[in-house]
Amino acid sequence: MNGLIADFPYDGVVTVNRVILKPGYTVDDLQERVAELCENVKTYHSESGFIGGFVALNSGQISNEGSTIGQPVSSELKAREALIVTFWRSFEEHELSHRSETFQPLFKRVVAICENGNEEIAYEMLWSGKAYSEEEAKAAREAKARYAA
Repeated sequence: MNGLIADFPYDGVVTVNRVILKPGYTVDDLQERVAELCENVKTYHSESGFIGGFVALNSGQISNEGSTIGQPVSSELKAREALIVTFWRSFEEHELSHRSETFQPLFKRVVAICENGNEEIAYEMLWSGKAYSEEEAKAAREAKARYAA
């Protein structure tokens, strides 16, 4: 199921960049630079492999229910760490986009304010999906109650 990013192919590629702001820079600085970069990718690469993406900022909250490495209360990287996640038809098309003359100057502006530089990891999608509707969830629970051993 690929309901989270419309038209994402079953064999598509997801790239994840983890960036940490240098001291003295704000989320607004990051948002401005990433917005310029994302607009460039949408404008010049929507027809050559780019499908979509999102940027998520560390909220500072840590799930003690979902973490197995102790019981921290909050993240020290709150409002300093962001993930830039993009969806592509292929890794090759992703790499070509990064070689473009319009992309590189904008990319360097983002990396310049990040203390960790940048490492972009490419992942193969194994699964994605959206929540059931209320009716679908009820039917799923009933089926499990009826058929699960």
